Amino acid sequence: MALAGCTVGTPPSNDIKTSPLQLQTEVELGAAKPVDVERIAADPRDIPAPITRTEPATVEVELETLELVAEVESGVTFTYMTFNGQVPGPFIRTRVGDTVDLTIRNHEDNAMVHNVDFHAARGPGGGAEATVVAPGEEKRLRFKVTYPGAFIYHCAVANVDYHISAGMFGIILVEPEEGLPAVDHEFYLGQHELYTNGKTGQKGHHEFDFVRMAMEDPTYVLMNGEKYAITPNKYAEMNVKTGETARIFFGVGGPNLFSSFHPIGSVWDEVWEQGALASEPMRYVQTTPVLPGSSCVATMSFPVPGDFKLVDHALSRVARKGALAVVTAEGPANPDVFEPVE
Repeated sequence: MALAGCTVGTPPSNDIKTSPLQLQTEVELGAAKPVDVERIAADPRDIPAPITRTEPATVEVELETLELVAEVESGVTFTYMTFNGQVPGPFIRTRVGDTVDLTIRNHEDNAMVHNVDFHAARGPGGGAEATVVAPGEEKRLRFKVTYPGAFIYHCAVANVDYHISAGMFGIILVEPEEGLPAVDHEFYLGQHELYTNGKTGQKGHHEFDFVRMAMEDPTYVLMNGEKYAITPNKYAEMNVKTGETARIFFGVGGPNLFSSFHPIGSVWDEVWEQGALASEPMRYVQTTPVLPGSSCVATMSFPVPGDFKLVDHALSRVARKGALAVVTAEGPANPDVFEPVE
């Protein structure tokens, strides 16, 4: 797959410069483990429909914490921690004034305690203190969403950075009372870093590496939990037609790196930075910074056909560590806008 003149994928071994940290932490890995699920990547289309009601309501949310072995890429396994078995966790859609009625369950087969912190909740720890669940336990929390925006939620127990890195984050959307402008498509993506004891692409089962995390030197930087997950070569699920519009909800779990979120071959027609839907959007933005523990809401249009690559413009993360998603637009050529000339 081409990325502005270069090939996206694992470079040949003779092109890789091994860092001192990699030399310290690289080990012989055990064999890849049998997977619990064939796919850990959330479907970017799996978003509740826009809210049309004009009065507040109670929104019931069920989150189950699951620790699952899955492939980061072919031949590379890792034990993820998830909400509802996917990365990022399920997209939660509410409206200002709604009450969220949350049930959180920790599956009995899990090894660790989990909880959830909602950036959309006013209350101690965003609900983290009230939702601590050991394996086999269940708890319930109700909170009112009082301000609009797209907000991160994440696990927030001790070793919070480990739990987020392993996949425990997602977005809760709080629509303004008047709703959001109409678009033809909505997509949901989440970026995070994975810190392991192996090298990028090294076959086998990767264990989590706390030293690499402390050094902020990730093995992978991923969108939706797998290397190049939402692309034509894997899960080709972000498909539009020319002339249509799309809204991207993009969250960064981190735990450490911010994303320079950029659409190759286009710009963001509108960007609500940090998911701040009460603010006026920026217009025609080439690259928008999205901080760890934050989000953006961005729209784009497709006057010509082709693959529009959504990347972190810290491009080594794309070419070498996996941070890429692709929107494919199909339709007739539009030479008035774009015409290769031989």
